[in-house]
Amino acid sequence: MNYTIDATNKTLGRLATEVATLLMGKNDTSFVRNKVSGNMVTVTNAAKLKIDPRKLEQKTYSRYSGYPGGLTVSKMAHVISKKGYREVVTTAIKGMLPDNKLKKEFLKHLTVTE
Repeated sequence: MNYTIDATNKTLGRLATEVATLLMGKNDTSFVRNKVSGNMVTVTNAAKLKIDPRKLEQKTYSRYSGYPGGLTVSKMAHVISKKGYREVVTTAIKGMLPDNKLKKEFLKHLTVTE
């Protein structure tokens, strides 16, 4: 099944929960926890999200290379300027999916456009 979600004037977290639910197939009556539902989800107008200006400066994304001193922390505003809104939306959705082998398969069914 194909779903298209317009992100205009939606908050990031509420959009991410809606998309994660659709990707997992929890809205279907034939929901099975250990199978990929096959739902294709397209998020449009990601650049028109309603994000609080305070969150742009306070929300941080961190990466760790595994080496001593290898922790990299960047603010949401910096991530948006470097990689765009697509990265912020994808990261939020990725965080709401279960941490198992199906996560990569779920994310293959996601398309985010700005």
